Amino acid sequence: MDLATLFLDGANAVLILMLVALGLAIVFGLMNVINLAHGEFLMLGAYVVLAAGQSGLPFWAALALAPLAVGLVGLVAEEVLIRHTYTRLLDTILATWGLSLVLRQAVVLLYGPGSHSVVAPDLGAVTIAGSPYPVYRLVVMAISLTAIAATFALFFRTRFGLAARAVIANRAMASCLGIDTRRLDRWTFAVGAGLAGLAGAAMAPLIAVDPQAGLGWLVPAFLAILVGGLGSIAGPLVGAAGIGGLDSLTAAVASPVWAQLAVFVAAILVIRLRPTGLIARRRRES
Repeated sequence: MDLATLFLDGANAVLILMLVALGLAIVFGLMNVINLAHGEFLMLGAYVVLAAGQSGLPFWAALALAPLAVGLVGLVAEEVLIRHTYTRLLDTILATWGLSLVLRQAVVLLYGPGSHSVVAPDLGAVTIAGSPYPVYRLVVMAISLTAIAATFALFFRTRFGLAARAVIANRAMASCLGIDTRRLDRWTFAVGAGLAGLAGAAMAPLIAVDPQAGLGWLVPAFLAILVGGLGSIAGPLVGAAGIGGLDSLTAAVASPVWAQLAVFVAAILVIRLRPTGLIARRRRES
């Protein structure tokens, strides 16, 4: 594998991990919910594309539908389950773990435990540094960058984002100022789920679509948040760049097993030396 292909494959993995970690981080930052079902939301995004393709829907329409459908699932899950666990951090872990089991088993009942494949649109390849590279992988990177930029615009250029950042800084004070924190929580969870769904939909042609598809992204996403730091939306992106880059590089040079070991060792060192993360901001008590 030449250096250009290695770099582009690593960038692809890093950007998808950023997308997954960003959705996970905004849910925890705003709602103080540790969402163990986040990987299953990614899996659902891939299955939405699979189901839409089997129904005859064009791939690009399925790709646009996936984050909306998964966001709707997140909205229902928040209303039925998650909202009853607020202020109880350990309960959110148990509730979202149970939700992940329910979603996974629902997929097994509908599609079976085996893996499925999604055919990527035939966009051809381009020559980069003398080597052909699939255009679809470049499209995945563009989709990830666009989604990340849109999320930052949402949180830093809109009234919704201003209210969300106020709640992250001090929930009690934001509530006293008239911000509807209940409505904000509901839509924030839907946005986080939708980002995971978009990541799963974009990656569907590049991975085996099976009930375990999201598990491989959940742990790296949590590590990215711990390394980057809580209390900052940019933190997970920095953590994802480090975790994803190290994983891709080590897997290419050595093996995936050594890559996992290197990632865990690096994460442990960062957490030991900087317990609050690389660029974390101190969060005020609510």
